[in-house]
Amino acid sequence: MTKLKNGGWVLIADGEKALFLVNDGDDAHLNLRVVRKDEQDNPPTREQGANRPGRVFGSASPNVSAFDDTDWHDLAKERFAADLADLLYSRAHAGRFDQLVIIAAPQVLGVLRSELHSVVTDKILAEVPKQLTNQPMDQIEKQVAAALGDAA
Repeated sequence: MTKLKNGGWVLIADGEKALFLVNDGDDAHLNLRVVRKDEQDNPPTREQGANRPGRVFGSASPNVSAFDDTDWHDLAKERFAADLADLLYSRAHAGRFDQLVIIAAPQVLGVLRSELHSVVTDKILAEVPKQLTNQPMDQIEKQVAAALGDAA
């Protein structure tokens, strides 16, 4: 069973909000505190797209097909996750944390995994595919403890 030591970090993220937490407690009793909160304004795609989808005319037949419209909302979520990965790299490279637990919405966690540098991945204790950004701190602490194999 791995423990999150004093000074260990927890990242809670979805596609629009991220909470960076630090453990002010010890490895036996978590006491997580928010040290940074990032949010992005990401309206639904219908509010971001300006044009109708493009059309393709077949040269051999009279059929017309439409292209799928770009999902700007999902692209913004992926960009946000990539930005979080860059931020984690800069903080890890500067020695700001030695341990990291990531709890993120599944789509965000997938993007983070592909974007994280080995400097960061070497410090990860656990990854949990859940959305907890709007949960109270005691629930977040329980999820972190459960992810680390501690029945808190």
